[in-house]
Amino acid sequence: MIRDRLRHLVRPGEWTLRGRLLGQLVALVAIACLVMGVVTTVGLRGYLLGKLDGQVGVAADRAMNTVIGPDGRMADPVPPDPRNQRPRVFGGNATVTLSLIDGNVRSAFFVDPQQHGEPQFRPLAASVIDTLVQAAATPGIHTVDLDGLGPYRVTGVPGRIAGQSFVVGLSMGEVEATVVSATWIMLAVALIVLLLTVLGGELIITYTLKPLRRVAATAGRVAELPLERGEVALSVRVPDEDTNPRTEVGQVGAALNRMLGHIANALAVRHASEMRVRKFVADASHELRTPLAAIRGYAELTRRSGDQVPPDIARAMGRVESESVRMTALVEDLLLLARLDAGRPLRRQPVDLTQLVVDSVSDAHVAGPDHKWRVDVPDEPVTVPGDEARLRQVLANLLANARTHTPPGTIVNVTVEADGGDVRLSVTDDGPGIPPELLPEVFERFARGDSSRSRAAGSTGLGLSIVAAVVSAHKGTVSVSSHPGHTEFSVQLPAI
Repeated sequence: MIRDRLRHLVRPGEWTLRGRLLGQLVALVAIACLVMGVVTTVGLRGYLLGKLDGQVGVAADRAMNTVIGPDGRMADPVPPDPRNQRPRVFGGNATVTLSLIDGNVRSAFFVDPQQHGEPQFRPLAASVIDTLVQAAATPGIHTVDLDGLGPYRVTGVPGRIAGQSFVVGLSMGEVEATVVSATWIMLAVALIVLLLTVLGGELIITYTLKPLRRVAATAGRVAELPLERGEVALSVRVPDEDTNPRTEVGQVGAALNRMLGHIANALAVRHASEMRVRKFVADASHELRTPLAAIRGYAELTRRSGDQVPPDIARAMGRVESESVRMTALVEDLLLLARLDAGRPLRRQPVDLTQLVVDSVSDAHVAGPDHKWRVDVPDEPVTVPGDEARLRQVLANLLANARTHTPPGTIVNVTVEADGGDVRLSVTDDGPGIPPELLPEVFERFARGDSSRSRAAGSTGLGLSIVAAVVSAHKGTVSVSSHPGHTEFSVQLPAI
C-alpha cells in the first residue's frame, strides 16, 4: 500500500489536474523562497564581512601608530588619554593582536570582550601565534582559522619603527551567528509562506476548477446513459455559464454541447431506423404465417396421399413440409423478438420454476437420449413472477443449445437455487466449450459457433437471443462462461 502511494507520488502524470497545479504552485514558491534566501544570506554575509573588515582596518591603523615599550606592551606615542590606556575593543568582537620586531614575537594577546565588566586579556597559544605569523606574510585582509578560537579576519601592517610589524584580527563569530540566525528566520518564514501557499492555493484552485468539474459531471451523466439501443432522450447539456467561448473551460463546454447535439441526432436517426426494421420484421413475420401454414397444409395433404403421387414427388412434398415447419418456427421466433423489442408486456403470474425445470429436462431427455441429463433443484418449490410459456421457452432453448452443440455422452446439469431475493437457474455442460471470439456476441441474433460447436441440427441462431430478450423482459439477467470441458449459462430472475 505504501509502495503504491509512493509510486503514485513520483509519477506526476497520474496526478489530478488540481494536484498538479497545486504542486507546481508550491514548487514555484519554494524555488522563489530558496533563491531569495540564498541571495539574502549571501548579501547579508557580504555586508557584515564588509563592516568587519572596516573594523579590522581601523584596528590595523591604530596598531600602526603604536610603539612597543621595554616591557613588551604596546604604548601610544600621543599624549596620554584615558581612553587610550588599554587596547581598544571593537564592538563585541574578540580581538587578537601580535607584535613583531625583526620577525620575533614581542607580544601576543587575546582580548575577550565581556557583556558586563572590563575586557579580559589572555595570552595566545603557540599554535595560534604560528598561524598569525604565517598570516602576516599574506597581504590584505583574509580569513584564518585559529585553533580554539574559530575563524578570524586578520591583516598584517608595518609599525612606525623600522623592523616593527603587527598582526591584528577580529573574530567572525558575530557575523556567523547573525547569518545563522537570519537563515533560521528565513527558513521559518519560507515554511509559513509555503503552508499559506498550500492552503490558499487549494482554495483558489478549487474555486477556479469548479466550471471544469461541472463540465466533467455533465460528461459523466452522459456516460451513464444506456445508448446502445432503444430510444434515448439525450437532454443533458453543459450549463450556459460554462460555455463562454472567451474561456478555455467555456470552449470545452461549448464543444461538448455541440458533440452531444450531434450524438442526439444520430441516436434519433438510429432509433427511427431500428423502428422501421422492427416494424418490417413484425409485419413480414405476421404476413408470412398464413402462406406458410397453407404451404405446410398442402404439403401434408400431398404426403398423406402418398399412394396417388409418385415417390419422388412424395419425397419432395415431405421436404417442403419439413422446411415449412422450420421456416414457421423461424417466423415465430422473429415475431416474438419483434414483440419483445416493441416492449409489449408479458403476463405476470406465479410460475413454479422447479416443476418447469423437471418438465423441460424430461422433454430434452426424449429429444436427446444420447446425452446425460441431470437435475438439481430444492425440495421446496421455487416460484418466480412471469410468463410461464416464455420461461418454458427460455429453458427449452438453453437445453436445445446444449444438446445441439455438444457430442453424445455429454453431461448436462440443470440447477435451481434461491439466492436472497433472486432465483438462479444454470445450465452446465462438459462439452467442447464456446470459442473465445464468439463469447462476446453469443446472445446476438443469428450468432452461430464454428466447428467446435457444430450446428448439425440446423440452428437458426435466434435461440440464445430469445433467451436474452425474454429474461430481460422479466427484469432478469443472463450470462455465460465457457472453456473446454465446462460451459455454463446462468439466468438470474427476481423471486416473489
